[in-house]
Parts: sequence; structure tokens; C-alpha cells
Amino acid sequence: MKLCVFDFDSTLMDGETIDFLADALGLKDKVAKITEMAMRGELDFFESLTTRVALLEGLEVEKVDKICRSLPYMPGAKESIKELKKRGYKVAVFSGGFRNATSYAKEILGFDADFSNILHSKNGYLTGLVGGNMMFDFSKGDMLKRLQTLLDIKEEDTVVVGDGANDRSMFKYAKTKIAFCAKEILKKEANVIIDTKDLTQILKEI
Repeated sequence: MKLCVFDFDSTLMDGETIDFLADALGLKDKVAKITEMAMRGELDFFESLTTRVALLEGLEVEKVDKICRSLPYMPGAKESIKELKKRGYKVAVFSGGFRNATSYAKEILGFDADFSNILHSKNGYLTGLVGGNMMFDFSKGDMLKRLQTLLDIKEEDTVVVGDGANDRSMFKYAKTKIAFCAKEILKKEANVIIDTKDLTQILKEI
């Protein structure tokens, strides 16, 4: 068995979920600026995540779900996952974003499992609080190690694909480290760099 782990935002999906959500409150520019700094590794991921989610307080959950169901997926996302599964890979998604988006994407794109964060809500509205599997800079690497142990998959049989600073921790535990349309901080850790927005390009490298 082999394993391929994708980041979600700006990797499987063309953009950042939290920026789309912030746009509904007229806060896209403010949130996007923090997102960009976090992805370049200029801000602690936990602090940037909690700061951004706090700005979403009061957004209707119904609206959140509607936005998450209309996100634009990256060209080649579905085709790549289908081909990887044909080649015997288990395909997982590790996202510093939110389950509202990744669980829905699982049904559309066909990956096996998603690990992401949960937006806390009360009475149908976001409270501005967040919790989950992917809150810290080290979270993806920590989860990858646990998944490899659980599935008995070695580092040499592991592929990771990401674009931002919080993907670095999982790059440590995979033989094939693909920086996809990525920030410079991640490219330094990669052994495959793809700068074209077409995920089928990764299939040539695996």
C-alpha cells in the first residue's frame, strides 16, 4: 500500500476557503493578508488561524456550507486522485482549513479521508472559535506519522503535495515532496516543484 497526502487550500482547491468565507462579511482583504503571511511562514499558524476565524464570528452556518459547496477545485484534482487510486494509493487530505469544505470535497473529488478543523457554531451562527486536527505548524507532520503507523506505510511509499509553510512538517516524512504552485519557504523543502496550475502534472513525478 502507498499513501498520497494533499493539502486542500490552494492545492486541491484554487484559493483559500477562509478568504471566501471572509468575503461574505466584507473582510476578504483583511483576512487574505493574514493568510498570505501565514503561508509564507511569517506568522505562527495557530495564531494566524485563530485570529482569522475570530473575524468570522456571526456568519451563518448555512452560508458557510453554501460557500464551501461552491469552491473552485484545482484543474486536474479529480483526475489525479482517480489515477492515484488506480495505482494503489490511499489518498488523504490534511487541511488547516475546515471540515465544511473538505468533507464535501471528499464526495466530489473522491479521496479516502480528510483531516481538518471545525468551525464552532451556536444557534446557527459561527462563534469565532475553531478546533480540530490541524491547528498548529507541526500538525500535518504529526498526523502523517500516525497515519503511516496505522496503515503500515513507509516513508518511501509516501507522497505529499502542498503549497504553504504549514505543509513543511509533513514534507519531513515523505520520499516524494511536491511543492505545487508553492511559496518559496516550501519550495526549499521540496524535491519536486510544479508551477503550473494543473494537478495532473504530479502524476509524471510519482
